[in-house]
Amino acid sequence: MSREKAFFDPVAQLPHDVRMPLLGFGTFPMRGAEAREAVGHALRLGYRLVDTARRYRNEDAVGTALKDSKLPRGEVFVTTKMPPDQVGHERATLEGSLQALGLEHVDLWLMHWPPGGYAGVDSWREFIKARDEGLVRAIGVSNYSLKQVDTLIAETGVAPAICQLAWSPTLFDAKLMAGFKERKVVMSAHSPFRQSNLDDPVIEAIATRHGKTANQVIVRWNLQHGVAVVPKSSVPERMAGNADVFDFELSAAEMNELDRSSADQAR
Repeated sequence: MSREKAFFDPVAQLPHDVRMPLLGFGTFPMRGAEAREAVGHALRLGYRLVDTARRYRNEDAVGTALKDSKLPRGEVFVTTKMPPDQVGHERATLEGSLQALGLEHVDLWLMHWPPGGYAGVDSWREFIKARDEGLVRAIGVSNYSLKQVDTLIAETGVAPAICQLAWSPTLFDAKLMAGFKERKVVMSAHSPFRQSNLDDPVIEAIATRHGKTANQVIVRWNLQHGVAVVPKSSVPERMAGNADVFDFELSAAEMNELDRSSADQAR
């Protein structure tokens, strides 16, 4: 892939006319030079969404890679997250992230986990303020249940744009996916390979049929479901492979096979 190949499509349409690439680059648990070099290489390959978090302790490395890439700010979608132990210090945490990243705003700011197992309504109000002030373009949550999302909506009238959670064919839940769709909340998959059974015979058979790897099938499955996905690797060949998913398409039958594989494994 050349530098000219940038993954703007497919995208998710978020509130306030924010367009988010569905394919991104995950950075956990890389830090320092490893993170800086990996993000730089990902940007050269064409990735245009970079996913980091305050807790990852790599925002400074991500920021350096963004600066060194010399890409226009509007061409890279940057996601970061606030850890739940920073409840009450939302603005200071965001300012720390912006300073480390060297940015005036982030494109997506997530609550990393529900604080204390609760929805974190007071924090969510601070997230809304940050969005309204232009410090972030979109706001969302991570590792939240539908019930917790409903609490945020009921208390503030504002739904998260995104819910990032553990998601893979192994964890497929049609009711959960339908619930997020009903609420107009885009699903995002973190750790897509770690949460999958890469030796699943269904995945292996589909991969062989298309001349692809199990990892590529999982990325493609997410994209065709409209689920944002942020695979991580620091190995250049794997980084390229994880993004090499635009020259094939899973059939409706194959998508159904993959959706059913979680139920089959549960039996």
